[in-house]
Amino acid sequence: MPQSFTAKERDLIRVEFMARWGGFRSLSEGIFLHRWASGPHKGKPKLTKAVQSMLERGLVEIVDPQHASAYARFTAAGIEALRAMARNRQSLPPDKYGHLIEELQAL
Repeated sequence: MPQSFTAKERDLIRVEFMARWGGFRSLSEGIFLHRWASGPHKGKPKLTKAVQSMLERGLVEIVDPQHASAYARFTAAGIEALRAMARNRQSLPPDKYGHLIEELQAL
């Protein structure tokens, strides 16, 4: 049985993958991460509690390219959890997240 996302993780996923500015973010683009602007972690990806939780449970991995934005990419376990989330029409309504559901079906 695939792991499931917490309520905060589901909220983050819905926000990250909803339609914005006439387009959609694909799974391959992952969850955008800000970077620390100062302090001992300056320049490193800033992880929200939801992303940290998914990372600890092996649902995402952090991709940190040298000259590009860092992002959290779903692992195989994360994709399975997303598929389980997509089966619940209340978690990912097809009218708003059909693009994401189609992408999950194509994987």
